[in-house]
Amino acid sequence: MMGGAVVPENPVRLLGRYALHGEIAVGGMATVHFGRLHGAIGFSRTVAIKRLHAQFARDPEFVSMFLDEARLAARIRHPNVVPTLDVVATDGELFVVMEYVHGESLARLIRQEVRAGRLIPPPIAASILSGSLQGLHAAHEARNERGAPLSIVHRDVSPQNILVGSDGVARVLDFGVAKAAGRIHTTQQGQIKGKLPYMAPEQLSPDGTVTRVIDVYAASVCLWEALTGKRLFSGENEAMILAQLLSMAVEPPSRFAPDISLALDQVVMRGLSRQPDKRFATAREMAVALERAVSRTASSAEVADWMESVAGAPLAARYRTVAAIELQTDAPSSEQLLHEISSMRKAPRTTGAVSASSLGGPASASPDHRMLGLDGSGPSQSAPLSPPSFASPKTGASRRFAKPALMALLVIACVLLGSLIAAFTGPGRGGTKPPPAPTATAPPTTREPPVRTIEPVPSATTRPEASSSSTATAPTASTKPPPPPRPTAAPAPRKNCDPPYSVDSSGRKKFKPECL
Repeated sequence: MMGGAVVPENPVRLLGRYALHGEIAVGGMATVHFGRLHGAIGFSRTVAIKRLHAQFARDPEFVSMFLDEARLAARIRHPNVVPTLDVVATDGELFVVMEYVHGESLARLIRQEVRAGRLIPPPIAASILSGSLQGLHAAHEARNERGAPLSIVHRDVSPQNILVGSDGVARVLDFGVAKAAGRIHTTQQGQIKGKLPYMAPEQLSPDGTVTRVIDVYAASVCLWEALTGKRLFSGENEAMILAQLLSMAVEPPSRFAPDISLALDQVVMRGLSRQPDKRFATAREMAVALERAVSRTASSAEVADWMESVAGAPLAARYRTVAAIELQTDAPSSEQLLHEISSMRKAPRTTGAVSASSLGGPASASPDHRMLGLDGSGPSQSAPLSPPSFASPKTGASRRFAKPALMALLVIACVLLGSLIAAFTGPGRGGTKPPPAPTATAPPTTREPPVRTIEPVPSATTRPEASSSSTATAPTASTKPPPPPRPTAAPAPRKNCDPPYSVDSSGRKKFKPECL
């Protein structure tokens, strides 16, 4: 997450699947440590682990505040907000696991520039505060699981809680004193939450009015200090700071930094108005006005290059610390990986309710965890998860692809069968023979034979042949030559055809039918 000088590492402490390493930064309520997430099959990841101080871990008020922070931050999903990943409760202590962001706080960057005798360029400052305002707007608009607005108000926006990553993206963190609807911890009467130099005047009123515009006011104070390199309200004690906050006339930032334009002055002064209705109505509205006030806001790449020039040395030192922590984790051997994979394959099927440990949740949960639903139970998850069964990958795949594979086999079989039938029934391939071509002989006619004139009887040596007119050649069915005629049996010899006619009583000759 964020960090100052890297403290020498303490002995590694295991918190379930997390390893707790050295400190990154120390606050009044908790300490942030380097952490390492160890998952299955050799998976690991560097995280930041926020640990509640031991004297506060026994106080129910601080415990509820700590859990509220984790619950609220988990509902905010935006690139300009540091994500909360997990909550661990073990040995009477509470730990919040967050994403590790390699970067520096805006407070440290302002000090680095002042020590070098420089000021943060207005495009850089505008880009950092614009991103922070977008993250605050996401917090203000966050909703719960049922879609109801949470009405989150950070109440502790300050340069210490704005983290600028080495990627050039600004992120808001630390929602420990945020006010929200449905929060377990409530502020006692007369108790003030937040840092006094960044509080809006209405926070100090007896009724304790808290709306989203107090975060707009605090962000405007951070912008004023980033542009000028000075503290807006400062004094030897809180009484002096309180008097300045309520009555001191605020000078525009251009009074201390001549490079600031009049439009940028107007944005800052509107956000610092002591009357809430004269400020920007939302954090996003101020972010848009801020981007328009400067000629050109710096891109994330330009902010990253500026970060390297300002805080390159401490970032390099922290990077070496992270690399040393990662090297302490022995990479699993190939035999260990194969053993884990084989054990996963041989694991029995899971039926019935799913436990929190099987989902990678904390090993144990406190009553506060169960009340908030952070251990997988609670009002939103009162009924156990009861899926019918979780089939193995092999069984699931066979069931999923059984019908398509069967249909494909049937289609292939039909295609092959059709090809075989076509091959055996084609011309000249055997099987059913094609019908023979029509013969050249015309079918016999049924009409009476014509009456012929009497001709001389031929001699015995000259035997009359059949008339050529009794046969006719039929046209071919196609242009292809007909197949050769099949051999037929020899015609039977004619009987009683000499002579081939008979003479009736009137002297006329009548040919015998069998002799035609």
